[in-house]
Amino acid sequence: MKDLKYYIIGATALFTIYIVANLNRPKPINWAETFVNKDKTPFGTYIIYKRVKDLFPGATLNPRREPVYNALTNESLKESSYIIICPGIDVTKVEYGQLVKYIAKGNDVFIAASDFGTLLQKKLHIDTRADFTFQQGKTPIRFLNPALDTAKFHQLDKGCGSFYFNSIDTAKATVLGQNDSRKANFIKYRFGKGNLYLMANPKMLSNYSLLTPQGAAYAATALSYVRNTKQLLWDEYYTQGSGDAESPMRVFLSNPALSWAYYISLFSLLIFVLYEVKRRQRIIPVIAPLQNSTIDFVTVVGQVYYEKRNNANIAHKKAIYFLEYLRDQHKLKTGKLDEEFTEIMTRKTGIEPQLARNIVNAINFINTHAHITDQELIKLNYLIEQFYTQSR
Repeated sequence: MKDLKYYIIGATALFTIYIVANLNRPKPINWAETFVNKDKTPFGTYIIYKRVKDLFPGATLNPRREPVYNALTNESLKESSYIIICPGIDVTKVEYGQLVKYIAKGNDVFIAASDFGTLLQKKLHIDTRADFTFQQGKTPIRFLNPALDTAKFHQLDKGCGSFYFNSIDTAKATVLGQNDSRKANFIKYRFGKGNLYLMANPKMLSNYSLLTPQGAAYAATALSYVRNTKQLLWDEYYTQGSGDAESPMRVFLSNPALSWAYYISLFSLLIFVLYEVKRRQRIIPVIAPLQNSTIDFVTVVGQVYYEKRNNANIAHKKAIYFLEYLRDQHKLKTGKLDEEFTEIMTRKTGIEPQLARNIVNAINFINTHAHITDQELIKLNYLIEQFYTQSR
């Protein structure tokens, strides 16, 4: 138990050192393309979410963490705009119908994604691709509105402007922006009184982009196409999922401080269990059970008789033991071993008459002779064994 105690102390010390080292080491940059409005990572959307009201003064920012159909079925959403920034969006047929209905009433929808899903690609005849042929992922992009500086290109690294629409329906789509290869990356569709804006480069609206003058100018210009309304719906569903599906443990582990507390508690509980496993009382020694020495005793006695070679003594004792067995088990009187005794033994024991006569003759012979040969002793033993076999 002392060794276990030292092991636990050493493991605890090493684990403490590991925790301190991890808490004090520089945190690596998380380049995951989350586009979550709470993330301050490079490709989160914390900055634009906090500053979007600068572009829409007077509008009420209303985050929605539900699918498109659920988010747009409320009748109070008149004169509103809907912004979706995510890695990819895939709407159903019912959601697409609700989206078109919402836009036709005079509302604008702005979707920035690199993948628009099967249904939108089919309905709008679009297809997105990426171009990473430029150095360090820098793809120059610009706006085509004559009211803007069409000769000004916005260029960022990390592939922020690499995606574009490989194919569009030129009869219905209006190209608002393109890269230097004249591939559209920002387009508009008209549905009734409203507009649907599609941008293939959501990274241009991320924290990484908005921390640069070029990125901030591009994001402000792109979102300025969306009309300023009373309500501004901000999608959280396509980046964070449904709020109902989030378990308390997921929220708990998403916080670094709480997650560390959780892991330390588990480790402490494990140490406690290991330490308490040890015995609370002295070890009870194992006492070997007493051995049956009868066989050893018989072996020793037999060996002594065999070495003395006193056949008469052995035969005499075997006869005495046999006669005692007859008296005890079959209630026979063994005072006189004659013909009458032989007949009674035959009836009571069920052995053959000849075997009974041979046994009686052998015992009488032993009682009247002082010297017994090996063959005579063996014969007596054989006859007695035959008796036991037949009398069973």
